[in-house]
Amino acid sequence: MKILVTGANGFTGMHLCINLVNKGFDVFALGRGDRKLPILDGLFYYSVELTSVRTLLKIFDQVSPDVVIHTAAMSKPDICDLNREDCLLNNVEVTRYLLEASRHFPVHFIYLSTDFIFGENGPHKEEDTPGPLNFYGESKLQAEKLILQTELTTTIIRPVFIYGPVIPQIRPSFIQWVQQKLLKGEQIKVVTDQLRTPTYVMDLCDAIATILIFQKIGIYHIAGKDILSPYEMAITVAKVLDLDAELIKPVTSETFPEPVRRAKKSGLYIDKAIRELNYTPHSFEDAVKLSFLKR
Repeated sequence: MKILVTGANGFTGMHLCINLVNKGFDVFALGRGDRKLPILDGLFYYSVELTSVRTLLKIFDQVSPDVVIHTAAMSKPDICDLNREDCLLNNVEVTRYLLEASRHFPVHFIYLSTDFIFGENGPHKEEDTPGPLNFYGESKLQAEKLILQTELTTTIIRPVFIYGPVIPQIRPSFIQWVQQKLLKGEQIKVVTDQLRTPTYVMDLCDAIATILIFQKIGIYHIAGKDILSPYEMAITVAKVLDLDAELIKPVTSETFPEPVRRAKKSGLYIDKAIRELNYTPHSFEDAVKLSFLKR
């Protein structure tokens, strides 16, 4: 099975490529710029600008993929709001280009969306009515609609606040930021009034592998089983790593005025994934321990 993965130089994309290769798949990784992935048997890298339709079609012809996993996105809500045309190009039009290229084979198209397609009153179920609070969420919802309209075999995955082990050359996740600040003895302010169900990246990778092996279609929420605020997450990191939790100061989101709205109570229910994918996510504390294991 040949799997084409977009966003291969990103945090999730890189973890996913390595995970799938270790499971025995041939992975064709598409990323922007120089390769950041390690050299592994069965892992092939292409430096690609996804907004170039001609380039995409050429790569599809070369690879003839069985599966496309689309993780690439313009994902910072504040930047998306300030650069709406770029956001639509990268999050909506690129998805359209990939679907069009996939149609000629055809492939199983797996799309990584986000809990940001919803508004308040989480956690949300797969069938809940979307109501994005910002332009980033709106762009991802538009991409979902494209996927639901195609005749391809498709799966939409919605994760939340992804974290996990750091990989060389890649921007670390929230838990590494907390670790580094506390190691330096720096005080950090972390919000208490935003609730999430954070997703351990290795749980996400395993769920995606299950989806592609068994060709599961539809929409799946892939998140953690714990409902936590960023403050509670930071306190857990300090506890696991035996760092000074007194340096973590609880604040409300009003302390950090943001250009765009974010839900106070978000997160996703994962009952469907547990039932249909045998999804068994780690607790946040256990996942943090695994993330900092020496490898």
